[in-house]
Amino acid sequence: MLILSRPPAEQHSLIEDVQGILVGTTLVALSVQFLNAAGLFTGQIAGLAIIGSQASDWTFGTLFFVLNLPFYALAIVQLGWRFTIKSLIAVTIMSALADAFPLFFTIEALPPALGAALFGVLAGAGFLALFRHGATLGGIGVVALWLQDRNGIPAGRTQLGFDVCVFAVALFLFDWQTVLWSLLGAAILNQLITLNHRRDRYVARS
Repeated sequence: MLILSRPPAEQHSLIEDVQGILVGTTLVALSVQFLNAAGLFTGQIAGLAIIGSQASDWTFGTLFFVLNLPFYALAIVQLGWRFTIKSLIAVTIMSALADAFPLFFTIEALPPALGAALFGVLAGAGFLALFRHGATLGGIGVVALWLQDRNGIPAGRTQLGFDVCVFAVALFLFDWQTVLWSLLGAAILNQLITLNHRRDRYVARS
């Protein structure tokens, strides 16, 4: 059981959780479309899924769902079944939306600066909506929330630290301009989370 000096004020209702998860997953899935249109990538599991989808016949949504599976064990043990089930639902919805969006609309090529900014803002808002309703999109987000609730390490900093490692490796795979613009998008995303998702206000579970 995670003990904090100030617990959440109230438990969200079912309808509040449903709308929060739907809004959060929609924003993140939309952010991926802007990222792809700008020819950029991101860190964490989403970044691995984007790179993998470009190098194989697998779609982003399928890879994202599969790569997240190992992290559910940690989520169950450290954050509980409620959090894990919500996160599994969120990952499933986001994966489906990310693959479905290109079937209905196309975003033309974007300047990398604009693509990075739109990705960071939309994904950041989406993650915050999910965090508020006791869910995340799996992967490093599970580890980040666990460390924040247990040790007080801001979730955004943990995610950005992992992203730096991913982008360092990416320097061997992409040109440095693509890596820098992609890093900007990840930095905006994680800064929004660091500033707005605070341990004294919100936790991964109640």
